[in-house]
Amino acid sequence: GIITGVGGVLVFLPNILILFFFISLMEASGYMARAAFIMDKIMHKIGLHGRSFIPLMMGFGCNVPAVMATRTIENRNARMITILINPLMSCNARLPIYLLLTGIFFPKSAALVIFSIYLGGVILAALMAKRFGKLIFNEDETPFVMELPPYRIPTWKSLLRDTWDKGKQYIHKIATVILIGTLIVWALSYFPSGDPDPVTRLENSYLAMIGNFISPILSPIGFHWQETVSLLSGMAAKEIVVSTMNMLYTFTCELIIGSVLTPAVALAFMAFTLIYFPCIATIGAIKHETGSWKWAIFTVCYTLVLAWVVALLLSKIFALL
Repeated sequence: GIITGVGGVLVFLPNILILFFFISLMEASGYMARAAFIMDKIMHKIGLHGRSFIPLMMGFGCNVPAVMATRTIENRNARMITILINPLMSCNARLPIYLLLTGIFFPKSAALVIFSIYLGGVILAALMAKRFGKLIFNEDETPFVMELPPYRIPTWKSLLRDTWDKGKQYIHKIATVILIGTLIVWALSYFPSGDPDPVTRLENSYLAMIGNFISPILSPIGFHWQETVSLLSGMAAKEIVVSTMNMLYTFTCELIIGSVLTPAVALAFMAFTLIYFPCIATIGAIKHETGSWKWAIFTVCYTLVLAWVVALLLSKIFALL
C-alpha cells in the first residue's frame, strides 16, 4: 500500500517543483503586485477588487495559504467571495491527477487539455463570483489602493531556496497526510476478508461497500465504484486520489486505467476533481477565516453540486463527439 500509493504521487514531484518555481519568480520579481493592480478593472466586473487577484493566483499553488491571504482584502464582501471561489483555482495537488489521465487518454494534446481545465476553473470562479455578488453579497465599488514594490531581479539562490521550501512542504504532506491516507485506503481495501486473492479480497472489502453505496449518485456520469472511492479519499488530500486509483486498479488486475474508462469519462473525472470540495485543510482554513462553519459547509455543498452538473454535461457531450 505504501509503495504503490505514495510512490504513485512522489513521481509527480518534478512537475510540482516547476509550478512552484514560476510562482516564486512572479512573487520575487515584484510582478505579482502589479498584476493585481492591472487586474483591478477586470476583477470589479465580477464584484471583486484587484487585491483579490493575489489570493486567487496563490490558489494555483495551495488553497490553504491562498484562503489565509484574503486577510489583506479590506472589503468584507470581496473577501468572502474570494474565499468561496478560491477552491475553484486548481491547486498543485490536483496536477498529478491531470497528468495521469491526460497521459493515458490525451497523450498528443495533454498540454491543451490541462490548460483548458485550469482555464475552466478560472471561468467558473468568475461566474460564481458574479452570482455570489448578486445573490448573497452586495457589490461595493470601494476604490483600490495598493503600494507597488519596485521591480527587482531575483537571484537564483533565493528562487531555488523558495522553490525548495515549498517543495519540502509537499514532501512533508506525502510523508504525513498522504501516507496515513494511503494506509487507511489500503486497510479498507484489505479487510474484512483478508482473502489471498486480490480481486476477491477487494470485491468484499469495506472500500467496495462504501463505493457501491455511493456509486448510484455518480454512475450517471460514468464513474465506477473505484472512481467514487478515489474521490472520497481526496477529502484528506487531492494527491491521494492518484494513489487510491493506483492501488485499486492494481489490486483488481486491470491492465491500465485506459481499459476501464473512456476519454469522455476521464475528462469528466478531471473536471469533477477540479470543482468538488477542497481538502480538509482548506475547509478548516475557510472556517477559520470566515469565523463560521456555515460558510465551510456551504463551500462543500455548492462545489459538490457544481462538480456533478459540470462533469455530467462533459461526459454526455464529449461521448457524442
